[in-house]
Amino acid sequence: MTREIPDYPLDIFTHDAVRNARAVDDALREFSPAVRLADGVVMIGRHEHVAPGLMDWKSFSSTSRPWHDPNSLRPEILLTDDPPRHTKVRSVIGAALSPRTLDSMRDIFVAGADRLVAELREKHGDVVDAVDEITRRYVYTVFPEALGLPPGDHVAPMHGFSNMVWATMGPENALFREAMVEDFGPVLAWLDMVSQRDGLDPDGFGMLLFQAADEGKITVDEAKLLLLTILSAGADTTYITMANALRAWAEFPDQYDRLKAEPRLVRNAFDESLRWDSPSRMAGRIAMVDVPIDDMIVPAGTRVGLMFAAANRDPRFWAEPEAYKIGRDLKHSLGFGYGVHACVGRTLAYMEADAILGALVREVERIELAGEVEPWMTTVGHGPARLPIRLFFRGRS
Repeated sequence: MTREIPDYPLDIFTHDAVRNARAVDDALREFSPAVRLADGVVMIGRHEHVAPGLMDWKSFSSTSRPWHDPNSLRPEILLTDDPPRHTKVRSVIGAALSPRTLDSMRDIFVAGADRLVAELREKHGDVVDAVDEITRRYVYTVFPEALGLPPGDHVAPMHGFSNMVWATMGPENALFREAMVEDFGPVLAWLDMVSQRDGLDPDGFGMLLFQAADEGKITVDEAKLLLLTILSAGADTTYITMANALRAWAEFPDQYDRLKAEPRLVRNAFDESLRWDSPSRMAGRIAMVDVPIDDMIVPAGTRVGLMFAAANRDPRFWAEPEAYKIGRDLKHSLGFGYGVHACVGRTLAYMEADAILGALVREVERIELAGEVEPWMTTVGHGPARLPIRLFFRGRS
């Protein structure tokens, strides 16, 4: 016998809810295996349901999702596709990420990390913003170069693009309107400029997408959309996860001590920060068939949120989920997604983390928090907008 999905009495996308997203999402998970929000969207927050839901693209399709507007500013490709189109487009990215391309990107990431850490060494013991001065600055500088975008300062327009894209993933509420009141004219002009074939590095990753269009594997318009998708999806979650890693190393100094002793665990540390405080609260889907969730049914046609962050802290699945442990078995972490929609940029994220986090682990003796963490005020994206810390380098008094 089935029961109705219970209505959830709270709005999980208000300013206060976003400021306290961890507690809000965990409370929803504990309320019921599935809940219905006031606008009819069903949220699912337990690991036992979220993990198979992410795997089952035939039941939970990416072709539509909560609050989905196909005319929004978000690039409509890859993340909004299912097989066979998704498979075709994803294979183009896989082919572009050849060993030669990856080697070239790695060189860019390492050189950028070395430059930044040398600058940070001069700020030994000073308060620095881990987001603005370290992780976002790093990713927004090296990632455009690795993609082969035209030379220039891309930090400000990338930040504007990020706010635009993430705002479209949530409901059109006060946070959405605040994000969209900015003057996005310069951002739109920048997007048009960086997605033009003529301005790209002829040997860069972006040009490989246009070469795939020349070969008939995708269209020219798809090449442009795919470049912008990679630019967005491959930047924000990476810098947020790395900032969360720095926060965790300050809050769990025993784990940082272990990492210094075993620097080969940098990727494990990155993955654990992705689980410990996921940079996306949910993945949007639409139910294509009636889907059972315990003794409830999510009806076909229902828009659904599969809650990454809550599932990654589900105490039914994880031992001590609030603890940060770099030796944790993470093969069932949902931070990179699951199944056909698992993060296509995972390899790039790891290379960036290896470069900048690896350099910091080699150079920094300890990390301290130096103030309150200010949250990123967007509905579905989650992480610090400001994270004051102090870095204490080895060999400095």
